[in-house]
Amino acid sequence: MYEILKEKLRTFVNEHNWSAEEITVTAQTLSPEEAIGNPEEDDYPILKGREQIMEARFRGARGHAFTDMFGNYRGTINEILGMEMKNNFRRAVFVATLNAVLRHLGMVEGTVHCKDRAPQECSKILVEKIRSEFGNPRIFLVGFQPRMAEALAQRFLLRITDLDETNIGTQKFGVNIQPPGEVQQNIEWCDLMVVTGSTAVNNTMQEFIGKKPVLFYGVTVAGPAYLLGSNRFCPFGS
Repeated sequence: MYEILKEKLRTFVNEHNWSAEEITVTAQTLSPEEAIGNPEEDDYPILKGREQIMEARFRGARGHAFTDMFGNYRGTINEILGMEMKNNFRRAVFVATLNAVLRHLGMVEGTVHCKDRAPQECSKILVEKIRSEFGNPRIFLVGFQPRMAEALAQRFLLRITDLDETNIGTQKFGVNIQPPGEVQQNIEWCDLMVVTGSTAVNNTMQEFIGKKPVLFYGVTVAGPAYLLGSNRFCPFGS
C-alpha cells in the first residue's frame, strides 16, 4: 500500500518540480490542547497519552497523523519518499506529509484535527449518515473512538476492537472491547466497517479494503483514502 501511495506522491512532486527544491517538511507532536482543544469528556486516546498527533507543514498547508510512536522529524520530501516504512513513526511522518502536500494541492480537505465539542457533533452526523445510506447495519467499529462508540451503540448492533490494552476486555456503552485478534471474525459478522484512520499509520488499513462497505474516519486517513479511492468520514476536520 505504501509503495502505491509513494508513487502517487512522487508523481505530484515531479510534476511540480519540487524534487529539485530544498523543500523542508517538519513533523512535530502537538499537545492535547493544541490538537483537540478542551472537550468536556476525558476519555479520548490523545488525552490519555497513548497517541499523539504528528503535524507536517508544507508551503503553508498542514497535515495531521495520529501515532503511538511520536517525535520530531525534519527533512526533504525526497528523503521522506526514500524512507523504509518499517515502523509507526516513519509511517506517521509519511502520512502527515502526504496529507499536507495534498492539502496544498487542493485535493483533500480536513487534514487538521477538530476541537472542543466537534467530536460529539461528529458522532451524531455519523449516525444519521449510516441510517440514511445503509439502513440498520451491523457495525464493526475499529478503534475505540468514545463518542462514536457511544452514539453507535445506542442505535445499532455494534462490535468494537481496539489496540489499547487498557481498553481490551472492558465494557464501554454496553459493548465489550475486543482485541485485534477478533478482527477477521468481526469483518465476517458485520454489514459495515467504521475504521479509524490510524490504520493508515499502523500498517493495517489494507485489511479493511475490498471486503465489506467501509468508512474510514478522521484526519489521518485524508490523503491515503483519497489516493486509494476509499470512503472517508470527517465532517469537522479543518
